[in-house]
Amino acid sequence: MADSEKIHKLAEQVVSLAHDHILMHLRFFDRALARLEWRERPHMGCMATDGSSCFYDPVYVLRLYRREPEAITRMYLHILLHCIFSHGFQYQKLDREKWDLAADIAVENVILDMGLPGTALETDQEADRKRKVLREDVGPLTAERIYRYLKENPLMPETEEELRRLFSRDVHSLWKPAEQLEIGQEEWKRISERVRADLKSFTKGREGGEALEENLKETVRDRYDYGEILRRFAVTGEDLALSDEEFDYIYYTYGLEHYGNLPLIEPLEYREVRKVREFVVAVDTSASCRGPVVRGFLRKTYSLLKASENFFHKVNIHIIQCDSQIRSDTKITCDDDFEAFMKYGKLNGFGATDFRPVFSYVEELCRQGEFENLKGLIYFTDGYGIYPERMPDYKVIFAFPEEDENRSPVPPWSMKVVLEPEE
Repeated sequence: MADSEKIHKLAEQVVSLAHDHILMHLRFFDRALARLEWRERPHMGCMATDGSSCFYDPVYVLRLYRREPEAITRMYLHILLHCIFSHGFQYQKLDREKWDLAADIAVENVILDMGLPGTALETDQEADRKRKVLREDVGPLTAERIYRYLKENPLMPETEEELRRLFSRDVHSLWKPAEQLEIGQEEWKRISERVRADLKSFTKGREGGEALEENLKETVRDRYDYGEILRRFAVTGEDLALSDEEFDYIYYTYGLEHYGNLPLIEPLEYREVRKVREFVVAVDTSASCRGPVVRGFLRKTYSLLKASENFFHKVNIHIIQCDSQIRSDTKITCDDDFEAFMKYGKLNGFGATDFRPVFSYVEELCRQGEFENLKGLIYFTDGYGIYPERMPDYKVIFAFPEEDENRSPVPPWSMKVVLEPEE
């Protein structure tokens, strides 16, 4: 048997043993293991996945196995968790170096937490100390939380290098946007949901599954494009602007050429567009909604809507503060009004939460003629309050600063949005 063929067979056998070891101990990964195809790619000098397949260099596998046999199973599990947590699908939107490190730390934290036999490495004790310190600052070690921490607290180069030495395993150069992959993000999300469901029965009464559950919860939760959602408040109307589609330049230039400065057709100075004219932002000022978070939400919402393609020149926006009763109502008609509110306005209330007073108040404003065509209301809240029973005549979005499975579901006629902290 030729040396290359022998290397191929041995490497394939090592990878297969790692697969069987994981399947034997972690049977809730069966569907994920079956879906990730392993392919040999000589001379690449590493192991890497693109979300559809996992590629390995057989020589690299055998050298790593000879140095530390447990490292191959550890690498296999590391890569598998990257796929289950959909780490590669968010790659193009983020600071790649920080996301690489955050994803690796999150995955290794789960592996250390599970304590799977046959995967321990020489560096695990040191890595365990580092992750415990990090958890004190970050909380649950999901990739998203770690990434935000790294963005807000840049590390010294030597500290970052130390973390990479302890937590990095595979190479992420093959991570691609979801639309370029054979296996899309939605399919991996379904696999993650299956893993999460199976996990509860397999780990019942056992320790070591908390970190996995935290990451799965982050993976399977719905995400939304907040800017796209805000466009639901758009209404059709006339805006003063040159309508290129209805303007005929042939007649216009013909008049200028033959009659001096007399164009035959004047350009139309209006066009029908869909923009935001009036809406309501309700802010829950109960104790759990902190000032900086509320102000960040208001500024992000206003900046998204005031973009030239989204905003009419004249607007009618009401920012209503409420806990168990209406505390204030600030009317915004232009940028100056908004900036004055952000600079001088105060958050009032901080009592218990009841959503109903806002809807009653807005209904009264509509009866008084304050709104011509109110299309929507955004309610920023922690979600712990009393929802109204009756559906209003406008669209309603309940926006939450974070996910919380303990709060009551929103009414069926409204939309729930969990905002990313960056938003």
